[in-house]
Amino acid sequence: MHDRVTIIGAGLGGLTLARVLHFHGIPATVYEAEPSPAARSQGGMLDIHDYNGQLALETADLMDEFRGLVIEGRQAMRVLDPDGTVLHETADDGSGGRPEVLRGELRQILVDSLPVGTVQWGHKVGSVRTLGEGRHEVTFADGSTVVTSLLVGADGAWSRVRPLLSATTPAYIGKSVVETYLFDADTRHAAAAKAVGGGAMIALTPGRELFAHRERDDTLHAYVGLYESRDWFAAIDFTDASAATARIAREFAAWAPEITALITDSDTAPVLRPLYALPTGHRWDRVPGVTLLGDAAHLSAPNGEGANLAMLDGAELGKAIAAHPDDIESALTAYEQDMFPRGTEVVTFEGAEAHGADTEGSPPEAVLKMLSELGQPRA
Repeated sequence: MHDRVTIIGAGLGGLTLARVLHFHGIPATVYEAEPSPAARSQGGMLDIHDYNGQLALETADLMDEFRGLVIEGRQAMRVLDPDGTVLHETADDGSGGRPEVLRGELRQILVDSLPVGTVQWGHKVGSVRTLGEGRHEVTFADGSTVVTSLLVGADGAWSRVRPLLSATTPAYIGKSVVETYLFDADTRHAAAAKAVGGGAMIALTPGRELFAHRERDDTLHAYVGLYESRDWFAAIDFTDASAATARIAREFAAWAPEITALITDSDTAPVLRPLYALPTGHRWDRVPGVTLLGDAAHLSAPNGEGANLAMLDGAELGKAIAAHPDDIESALTAYEQDMFPRGTEVVTFEGAEAHGADTEGSPPEAVLKMLSELGQPRA
């Protein structure tokens, strides 16, 4: 089987690329390891920025569908001292450039915008190899193969396509997060719900942080960040939910109970998510017939930009291919020249929780300083 454009990975970036190509009449096939769009949770809230993610959706002609997903009020932000004192609070007045949507719902509008069969679910990549003259062969776990004139790795941190271009692999950044959920929070977890407020909440001290977001209705989704080695986390048995919860909560014993309730009162087992990044400025020499986008190209520590950048990468690559349909190498060269610096330039407030332990001043002061520099009003 031969595809002209083969995209590995049905995340936001790969789907945006497929949608923009479809909009321009260029067929593509997306291969995804997951068996269906509903195979697993797609993560929590995303703020889609007017300077990258929304531009990608405009290019994909999906802004009306996107606006239908926006959850009003979720741009509200508060910063708490670990003792529960509110240090900063900004309401969502509807005028911000970062409306919040659920990742899974955004992914679904992209899937729904493509012709049936564009996404081939249940296709886990086993290997890829170069055939020469810009052609590549992808072999899937079931033994099937596809040969393609253009191979795009949109397959995230542990990309199977990246080794065709770069020997660099992601490194652990020295931090992991533990993910929790509280359901029916306004009635069952009222103190935590009040602490989080109507949108997002950040509280942090050196090496310890807690970021929470109100999703649809009164679901609270929290990320508990700890700057520790992989060995430190390996000593915790995450198969024992109660023991793991107690061990993580112990690190926050001096914090206000309405904040630590986001750990101790979780309605789900704690999920450990180690964080990895590629070196800043990661790039490669042009290789005919293959490129990367999103985390496969420029995985970074959490900074609020990953999904937005992946979508913009997909949109910009789609535009480049549409502008040079008979000269793929010119399209890839133009795309990569813009993509490489784009992956290292953007740092936003949403990254405060990732960088608080490394910022001058106490972490809450660092967050407030960042807010001030970004022109956010202070309480």
